[in-house]
Amino acid sequence: MDNSRIESFIRKQNVAFICSVDETGYPNVKAMLKPRKIDGLHQFYFSTNTSSMRVKQYMNNPNACIYFYHKGLIKYTGVMLKGTMEVLTDQKTKDMIWRKGDTMFYKGGVTDPDYCVLRFTAESGRYYCDLETESFTIE
Repeated sequence: MDNSRIESFIRKQNVAFICSVDETGYPNVKAMLKPRKIDGLHQFYFSTNTSSMRVKQYMNNPNACIYFYHKGLIKYTGVMLKGTMEVLTDQKTKDMIWRKGDTMFYKGGVTDPDYCVLRFTAESGRYYCDLETESFTIE
């Protein structure tokens, strides 16, 4: 499977699972809306609350993975990407992924201190489809 087909698959998904590591070293998983911005298979941008548990975990340990899947009638396809997650609070990045309806989540608007951006940078991945798996690197 080439990386462009994997990226195309990811762009079609509406949900992403993001994984962090808690203070005791255990993985934590959370379903999120799809990334606000995708730069190839290299970087993915999500919006979240600065006050969230996940932000604290990423600040303490940036190791992360994200997972996308599609369950068809007879075929299951999934992609896991491993890398690091950064918590970004600069206004330029916040402006870049802001959407009109976001005030529903961030009452203070685009400058709300409780609004931040998670930027995931992928290093490698694993693709699964029809009982076949394939590992790949991201350059």
